[in-house]
Amino acid sequence: MCKHFSTSIILNLLILCFAVYPVFAGGSNGKRGCDAISPTVITDMLKKINADSAKILYVKKSPVAGICEVALERGAQPAIFYFDIARTHLFFGNLVEMKTMTNLTAKSAAEIQDKKRIDTSKIPLTSSLVLGDLKAEKKVIVFTDPDCAYCAHLHKVIKQISDKRKDINFYIKMYPLEFHKDAYWKSKSIVCSNSLQLLQDCFDKKEIARTDCKTEELDNTLKLAKALGINGTPAIILPDGRLRIGTMPEEELTKLIDGKK
Repeated sequence: MCKHFSTSIILNLLILCFAVYPVFAGGSNGKRGCDAISPTVITDMLKKINADSAKILYVKKSPVAGICEVALERGAQPAIFYFDIARTHLFFGNLVEMKTMTNLTAKSAAEIQDKKRIDTSKIPLTSSLVLGDLKAEKKVIVFTDPDCAYCAHLHKVIKQISDKRKDINFYIKMYPLEFHKDAYWKSKSIVCSNSLQLLQDCFDKKEIARTDCKTEELDNTLKLAKALGINGTPAIILPDGRLRIGTMPEEELTKLIDGKK
C-alpha cells in the first residue's frame, strides 16, 4: 500500500473539494466555512424540519471541526442545532465537552438569553407568594407549577438559600401548565389562601382542599408568561433581569443571584 500521494494528486483533490463544497473556500465577501453559508441555505434546512418561520439568530462554527451551530429564536429558550459543513446531516441535542463535561449547547443558549433582560419592575408581585424577608435587597421571581417535579426540586433549593441569605427573597408566581390537568385549580387554591404550605403540600404529593375565589392572578400570570416568552417551569428571573429555565444546584443559583455568570 502506498503511503504518500504525489503533489499533483493532492492539488487536484483540493481543487475538487472546493468545487464540490464551495463553503470551504472563501466567498465573495471573504468569509469561509460556516460564516460563508447564506441565510437562504439555512432557511431551506428549516423547511425540511417544518421550522421555516423561525427567526435565525446566528450561524457560526461550533467547537467541533467541520460542524456548524445554528441558533433560532424560540421564546425564552433559543433552539440550537448543528449540521456538517457539507450539509448532509443535521444534529439535534446537547454538545458536551468531555474534558470538563461542560454542556456547550446550554452554554450557548445562556449566552443568548443573557443578552435579553426582563424589566422586573413591570412584573406585578402583590399577589405572589413570598419566601424570605420583604426588605431583602435582592429579589428573585420564580414561575412555578404545583405538579411540576422540577419545580419541587427548585423549591427545596430556594428554601435553602432563603434560610442562609437574608438579603435574598423569592416572589413565587403560580404558573399552571396546561398539560397538568389539576395544576390550575391547585394553583388557584394556593393563590386564594396565599399559602406557601399548600404549595409545599403539593410538592410533597399531599392532597389539598379545593378553594375557590374570584381572582385574575392566574390568568394574568399566564398572559404575562406568554409575553415574556416563558413556556416552561420552573422559570427564574434574576435580580438583573436574566432569565433561567429549569432547576439547578443551590451554589449555582446563588452565584447567578449575586450577579455572577
